[in-house]
This record gives sequence, structure tokens and C-alpha cells, in this order.
Amino acid sequence: MSYRKFGKNDVLINTIRAHPKVDLFIYSGTIFYNGVGHTPGEFRLQHNNVYMTPSGYENLYEYNIDRTYVGIEGTTTTGSNPLIYPYIVKDGTRTELFMTGAFSKAEYDTDTYGSLFTGSYPQYAAIKREFITSPSGSCDDLDKSDCGHNFSFFSLKNILNHYSALSEHYGVVKDPEHDGGWDKNSQTLNLIHIPSIFYGSKIKPGTVSLKFLLTGSLIGELRDEKENGELIQTLPTGSASSGSVAGVVMYNEGFILLTGSWDLNSTSLDLVDGATAKPKWIYWGAGARDGLPAPSGSGATSLLSASFGLSFEATTRTQVLTMYARANKGAVNYSNNPTFLEYGQDQLTFTSSHVYEENKNRKMKNTVSSSYSNYNEDFSRQVYVSKVAVYDEYKNLIGIATLANPVLKEESQDLAIKIKLDI
Repeated sequence: MSYRKFGKNDVLINTIRAHPKVDLFIYSGTIFYNGVGHTPGEFRLQHNNVYMTPSGYENLYEYNIDRTYVGIEGTTTTGSNPLIYPYIVKDGTRTELFMTGAFSKAEYDTDTYGSLFTGSYPQYAAIKREFITSPSGSCDDLDKSDCGHNFSFFSLKNILNHYSALSEHYGVVKDPEHDGGWDKNSQTLNLIHIPSIFYGSKIKPGTVSLKFLLTGSLIGELRDEKENGELIQTLPTGSASSGSVAGVVMYNEGFILLTGSWDLNSTSLDLVDGATAKPKWIYWGAGARDGLPAPSGSGATSLLSASFGLSFEATTRTQVLTMYARANKGAVNYSNNPTFLEYGQDQLTFTSSHVYEENKNRKMKNTVSSSYSNYNEDFSRQVYVSKVAVYDEYKNLIGIATLANPVLKEESQDLAIKIKLDI
């Protein structure tokens, strides 16, 4: 077998940028992702879908698809279709599994060397609402260890101020002594967490839409129509709050911070612990992994009876490696396939304890097709290419590309096979 080098222009690397549409809908504590509901499988029929996660959750890496198991945090390692799971053996490296459902550090420290520690799949991701009533706590002058800060908000404060160059509404503080001022340190905030698996490298500016629906009717919509992160109320048209900024989008980090506290409707909704309030943007997304109890009874005036929509376009960048494997005219005209030679010929001319001589007069099989019956066309060298092997500079095999159908390569032809790989 001979090796052939890729030429100067035979290896190309391109980046494909795409903007897939993402649509999330929240109702009564259930999240629906791109309109996909329950998807049954062979083993997942009733209690969960084939991806083994609740509706609206993404199964990361899609490990454990349609298998028997106990629950989202449980494991089943027996039966006809058990779960696969990650594991490590305790040794001197002190390697641990940092993942959902893995063992605790205390377990690792107390168990003996050689013990097997396991984690669990599926790992999953979903959007989450965090309702923040006290963004910044107060610190004792002597003890700074427990100030009552909300650490999600505190981790974003510097980034919010950094983006204030795009819009003043990102800023944490705008002189609250004057009209239109604010201090996010003391405001009630509604923080929406969006995992990167939903938006890729960033949320595309100008595509974000949040909808607030009550009994199926749209009572408000926010859009980032200026593409500067401001979420401006666009519906209902002509309302007192139309054109007001109710929050900001952090496109690169995957967060939406809502501060709009004006009433969207005159209906009083039941909150938690007997409290009631009118619909506001700070209540958007209620039930999305925020710990609110499921509504009981008909729940017509429950906050969870409202429904919420979030749509945007993601930004994905895929590196594509393109390789052209070329078989030039007069080259690549031999095959290692045994059918390349005529059947029944002697392979060896002579063999002994000192000599091994192959038959140099063996004939290649004539595979040239004839248009006439009972007639053989004149012999011509030709092969059928079915696979292309790719090697690194040290002649280590790193991949094999298999063609869907073998391709005829005649001796008088130039042939180029295009291989594409997403990396």
C-alpha cells in the first residue's frame, strides 16, 4: 500500500455559523422546549420520555436513552436494559467525579483505596427562574462571613456595569434620588438562567421575545428590538407601559434580568403563603425550577395558571474540516481485494526453507463492462474505490471514510474524493 500526501489546497477548515430558533414555553411548572412534549420509547412509556428527562430538559451528551431507571436522580444497574454510569477507582491521584448524582467528598475520604465510586447519567440542563427579593444583604462591621447576599446577582454585578456602555439600563445603580433612577441592590429581581446548550456561543441580538399570557390571552410582550440588550414592552400596543424597559439580556452569558414591576393586568393572582399580586414582569416564568408549589384545584387565579413564552435565536459555530483525497491519472490502479486477480491462479512459484517466490505472472481480472452479451471488452486497468484511510504524519491511522457505493477509477481518470468532518 502506498501513501499519498494531501496537497497544499487539499485540506480546508471553515466555520459554519448558524442561528437555530429556540422556543420555550412554561405552564404550571412544566417547561416545553421547541414544542416537544412526551416522547415514548420501548422502555420509557408512561412516566418519562425516551430521553429520560422531564419535558423541557436537555439530556447532555444523550447518554442513557430509552433505558429502565428509577428517577431523574436515581440509578438502575440491573435488568435487561440497565443504565450506563461513570465510575472511578479510588487511588493516590485523589481524582473525583464532580457531577449530579455522584458520591460525596466525605464518602471518598472515608472509603478504602481500591473502592469503586460511581456517578449517574443522564446529566441534564434546563432554564431556571430565580426570584430575588434581597439582592444585597447587610454586613456586620466585624463579621463579613454571612452578609445575606444573593450570589447569583453578585456574580453578575461587574458584568452588568460593564455592559452599561450599551445601555444605561444594565447599570446596577442610577441615581435613585431622581425620577427614573434605580438601585438593583435593593430591587426585586427576576433572574432567568439559560444554559449554554440552548444558545450556543451567544444569544443573537434582536431576536429575544418574552410573552406573558393569562388564561390563554397575551397581556404583555417584551422584545430587544434595539439590539442593545434592552427588553422593551411592545404589547399591548398603546398601553401605559408600552415602550418601557422591563429588563436586560446578557447575550454572551445567557441571563435575562427582569425588573419591570408595573401591573400588566387588573387580575389578582395568588402567589405563595396567601399573598396576592397583579401580573408583573418580575413574576414572569413562575414555576420554571424556582421551587414554587404546583397549583391545587382549578387554580384559575394562581400565578402558575399563567403561561410564559420565551423565544430567541441561538448562535452556533461549527468547525468543518474538508479534505480532498486525490487519485491522479495513472495512479491508484491496484487493489488488495482478492477478486482483483483472476481466480484459480497459483500464488507461489517456488517455496522452500530458503526461498519464497511469488508468481509474477498472475493476471488481473478484466472488470471492464461490455455492452454486448457473450463478449469481453479489451482489458483496461480500473479499480473500485470503497474506502479512504487517513493517516497522521507518523503513519498512525486516525480515520477511515467509507463511501456509500464503490466509485470506479479508471487509469486515464483523475479522481477526487471529498471528505467532510465537523470538529
